[in-house]
Amino acid sequence: MPFWITATIFAAFMQNLRFLLQRHLRVTTLSTMGATWARFAFAMPFVGLALGIWLWITGQSLPASSDAFWGYAVTGAIAQMLATACVVALFGRRNFAVGVTLCKTEVILTALIGLVVLGEAVSSFAVIAIAVGFFGVILLSDPPKTAIALPWQARIFNAASGFGLLSGLLFGVSAVCYRGATLSLIGGDEVLRAAVALLTATCVQTVTLGLWLAWREAGQITRVMAAWRVSALVGFTSMLGSLGWFTAFALQTAAYVKALGQVELVFTFLFSVFWLRERSSGKEIAGLVLLVASLLLIFLGEWA
Repeated sequence: MPFWITATIFAAFMQNLRFLLQRHLRVTTLSTMGATWARFAFAMPFVGLALGIWLWITGQSLPASSDAFWGYAVTGAIAQMLATACVVALFGRRNFAVGVTLCKTEVILTALIGLVVLGEAVSSFAVIAIAVGFFGVILLSDPPKTAIALPWQARIFNAASGFGLLSGLLFGVSAVCYRGATLSLIGGDEVLRAAVALLTATCVQTVTLGLWLAWREAGQITRVMAAWRVSALVGFTSMLGSLGWFTAFALQTAAYVKALGQVELVFTFLFSVFWLRERSSGKEIAGLVLLVASLLLIFLGEWA
């Protein structure tokens, strides 16, 4: 199996776990930006430690950077930071499911942004796989019928939808920029370049958002530190997941990585069925089938 596939599946699993932990922080003690900063602040030391261990094990030297690297890394870091804040903001919204659906437009948007920024096109086979997966996501994420029927305009045009669509765009920008950053480093293997790019982005995010919190949300940093047990787990899972994403970006076009990364929804579905014992509707099962079919198409395309 190509290593980018393994890295992507691992990253998607860890991201799913990290979002569960962040949701706990958001609904219990922290604000949207506080829960977002917890991810970056507590991930940074873990990333630095992982980079040091990898340098020691492999005996490599740090890769050389360039102006392009810094441009991609900083832009990607800010885009990801804002996208994460949008997702965390969704947790308190009634139309959470619709917002998450629109968040998953990041796969389509990543393909378009990658074509414009890096000149990386995807095959027609991949386009079909992305389309099949997106319809599966719609079926999985569409909210159930309620006693009070909402008109379609209210279900689509609302704050949650805005947060979801904006997060999808920003995640697409960050994915393409992170691939550009890893490709702009000179020397070192894929894991080393991924770790250097990740540490750079995490430092930018920690400092930038930390200054914003100190200015606009006095007391949030103290609350994050007080919740260090959960925040540390958020940081650790974030580090593992991000290393997986960055390594995959170093090896494969961002659009392919993001398309396969939708396996995260399969993990979410399995968790709800086998752990929470929630019953699934026929629509949800149909969505899962389409999503799995999309993933299989990506696998077949890789070995075709």
